[in-house]
Amino acid sequence: MNLRPAAENPQLRIVNVDGLDLALWEWPGADPPLIFTHATGFHGRLWDYIIRRLPGRHCLAVETRGHGRSARPDPPYRWRYLGHDLAGIQRSLGVRGAFGIGHSSGGHSMVQAAALEPQAFAAMLLIDPTIFPVIRYGGAPLDFAFTLRRKNLWHSPEEMIERFSKRPPFVTWLPEILRDYCQFGLLPNGDHLELACPPAAEASIYAESIAPESNIYAEVAQVAAPVTILRAGTARQPGQLDLAASPTAADLAARFACGRDVVLEGASHFIPMEFPDRVIEEVRIMIGA
Repeated sequence: MNLRPAAENPQLRIVNVDGLDLALWEWPGADPPLIFTHATGFHGRLWDYIIRRLPGRHCLAVETRGHGRSARPDPPYRWRYLGHDLAGIQRSLGVRGAFGIGHSSGGHSMVQAAALEPQAFAAMLLIDPTIFPVIRYGGAPLDFAFTLRRKNLWHSPEEMIERFSKRPPFVTWLPEILRDYCQFGLLPNGDHLELACPPAAEASIYAESIAPESNIYAEVAQVAAPVTILRAGTARQPGQLDLAASPTAADLAARFACGRDVVLEGASHFIPMEFPDRVIEEVRIMIGA
């Protein structure tokens, strides 16, 4: 395994929220902090490439329940839980005036946390957040069975890299980011390594994504902080679980008190992995760097 020098390795912290141990990776630096939340099936170290290009900043990359080094309770994984967890982490750490960067389901949980803890965020960058058009909530469940068929046990990160580097969506990712995904996305399990996000947890999150209680437009209306939506140009079609298409409602930015909409044509849903420098540009705009 090609590990980085110790100086580049962040500190792993565990925060207990209502009896559940939740992990986050911390890079020391100047406050206010930058808080990063990842997409379903991913982990906090997928932000390494971006964080290394924001030197000197205090950064926190949270790992959602069921992901990375966080606890893995039994399903269901309701989307309200994820927002509650993030708000609990912020309360525990005393976070105020942070800048939030949330991708996909991480954007959904970040909006919830901003509504629950109004002083927590000074501004947010939501990257293709999984906040569907209102009409989608309560619709027919999506077909998520493919997640239960994911290969769960591996011999090494290198085996995972070799398998994924030739197939979508990973074929369009920067190789360095794919390496981070594989290196930090596996945990020891006997003679093998297993996915840090179990297939059952991932499947449960997808299953709950369009449940009526996952509709957070009431929370969107409560967020006073400036919000930038950076979304892919291809929209996800009703009834289909095309993970490369954007799940974000086209009018989402307009529903925030202070929203800005940026469409990135030619990008898939995996913007931070395909166009990380574009994300860095938006982060710098947000923080005034």
